[in-house]
Amino acid sequence: MSPLERAWYQPRSWALTLLPLSYIFRAVASRRRRYLQSRYQAKSFAVPVVVVGNIAVGGTGKTPLIIRLVHSLQAEGIRPGIVSRGYGGQPSKQPRKVSADSAAREFGDEPVLIAREANCPVVVASDRAAAVEFLLTEFSVDVVLSDDGLQHYRMHRDLEIAVLDARRGLGNGQCLPAGPLREPPRRLAEVDFIVLNGEAAPGSLFLPASASTNVVSMRLQPTFFRHLRSGQRVAANNWTGSRSVHAVAGIGNPERFSTTLSALGLEPQLQGFPDHHSFTQTDLEFGDELPVVMTSKDAVKCEAFAQDNVWVLEVAAELDPALVQAIKGLLV
Repeated sequence: MSPLERAWYQPRSWALTLLPLSYIFRAVASRRRRYLQSRYQAKSFAVPVVVVGNIAVGGTGKTPLIIRLVHSLQAEGIRPGIVSRGYGGQPSKQPRKVSADSAAREFGDEPVLIAREANCPVVVASDRAAAVEFLLTEFSVDVVLSDDGLQHYRMHRDLEIAVLDARRGLGNGQCLPAGPLREPPRRLAEVDFIVLNGEAAPGSLFLPASASTNVVSMRLQPTFFRHLRSGQRVAANNWTGSRSVHAVAGIGNPERFSTTLSALGLEPQLQGFPDHHSFTQTDLEFGDELPVVMTSKDAVKCEAFAQDNVWVLEVAAELDPALVQAIKGLLV
């Protein structure tokens, strides 16, 4: 985490000297939103579109939530499809299909992980509206889930889900660059659901009072450790290797990954990287034989060069069934 990012999550810090720039950012973002919504929000697609995003920069747990939503919808006989911008990959305005064996460097780590875990059509494009149209042309789906894209107002949406890291919350509550927010906290009063990932720390949230009726919780439950090279699985509560491990995480909040490992009884030595970090072999070398444990999102970028001591902690989202019921309600 950069010094500026650390400052965002302190109540009073030097980042607040950037508030004049934040006011300009908010004004420009607000005008952009009004303009794009007036042009595109009424232009619906052939099937409902559900956006799963956030208003803060950095990861909040959207990917495991989407995977769980897909599995839950499939269990109800509903055919979902996914669109994504493909962060971390090679950007392209032209929509492209993502498969389980696609390269994360080309298509992005999250779309490749979703394609593997969710077993549903996935399409990436910098223009998400074009991605939706392409998805509907190429595949037969009942509903489209957008991985991120809450601020992609060129894409009509029928339901909005904002995901928050409950412990980090909205930081100091300010917009970029003085704080971590892409839009002011009042935006949360307009979404259909707010999903809190984990337990909130005291004073970490700035939720509008009008948002209190649509706040639901989500927990990421560790399921098993997977040996990256062999695929061997070990139940998360049955780890028999070294308690001391190197924890490698290129996600929005690496400390959350370290905390999860500690809760499993391990002693992680955290090596955090920026979100969507492009890993190399040297990133996983520490000059000892201790196990290296990483997230599944990072693992899709390390399969070609990972050594024999690399493991992946797999997690599954536990969420409120109200989300699935709301999406089913769009299909009536």
